[in-house]
Amino acid sequence: MSNEVPCGVRTMMWRRGGEVVEGFPLEKVSDCLQEEGALVWVDLCAPDGRTLGALADELSLDRHAVEDALASAERPKATRHASHTFVTVYATRLEADGDPGPGRIESRLETSRVSAFVLPNGVVTVRHDDRFDTDEVVRRWQDHGYLPEHGPGALLHGLLDVVVDGHLDTVRVMDEMIESLEDGLFDETTSPRVLQQRTYRLRKELVGLRRVVLPMRDVVGAVVRHRADLHGPGGELDGWYADLYDHTLRAWEWTESLREMVTTVFETNLALQDARLNTVMKKLTGWAGIIAVPTAVTGWFGMNVAYPGIGRTSGFLASTVVISVLVVSLYVVFKRRNWL
Repeated sequence: MSNEVPCGVRTMMWRRGGEVVEGFPLEKVSDCLQEEGALVWVDLCAPDGRTLGALADELSLDRHAVEDALASAERPKATRHASHTFVTVYATRLEADGDPGPGRIESRLETSRVSAFVLPNGVVTVRHDDRFDTDEVVRRWQDHGYLPEHGPGALLHGLLDVVVDGHLDTVRVMDEMIESLEDGLFDETTSPRVLQQRTYRLRKELVGLRRVVLPMRDVVGAVVRHRADLHGPGGELDGWYADLYDHTLRAWEWTESLREMVTTVFETNLALQDARLNTVMKKLTGWAGIIAVPTAVTGWFGMNVAYPGIGRTSGFLASTVVISVLVVSLYVVFKRRNWL
């Protein structure tokens, strides 16, 4: 995703023989789609309801699918309609920015929604913002030599391929963050509060990522099931979609494993805090036992009754010797047992 990609309308058409036409107006989209052997792509970034509605009427797009494309929140899905297939996915990005400041636990995960209407001879994509880089999608099409004879399934595959690769990149960044958390668990210089904030923040980001990665299995699976309608006879793209589905499963499995790792880090952190508290209490108890010795001895010799050595230097020396011997003995015993 990139913030440098401006919002607006972008159109491209591929003809047999390698000719590429760009920048034609929306009014000519229906004519381009009817051209034999042509493959059309239309991208709408943050469109208003009137623009998308006019295009939907021109292309006979399903009304409910258009409403879903404009909705502020919609789950990832792939739905087959009479004249087209409607697909909604979310691209993701996560950048590590070091330790959070005091009280900073907001999620750093960025999601960008992309909806696609897959027509018999083209694809119409709708984006809610400009954070998803469509230039990368176009480069993916060109690098893989997507030709018009592959049909709209080739365009949809390129779009989904970029989205899934973004999921894998995000999961990889999270994996590195979790490794950093694991290293900090046993680092005495790491503040427990900072470690708790980082763990909670990462758990929050992982939950958000899981919400968009988990449904991708069903999305790609539904597209694969309808590949005959998307690709046309022959299924030339079956291998590409099989590889895409494998990447989708990898992202899902990796996300699930990270979820377990974060839970383990969280529970380990709590266990280590309990262990540190027990250690502190043990040391405090040991020192309290040592301090109790001189208190008891001086209290005994401070009684207002006669005892051997009262008012004499020998009594003071005897009490001092008793205190010293008992204190040193307790210190040695506690030290050997690692209580101090």
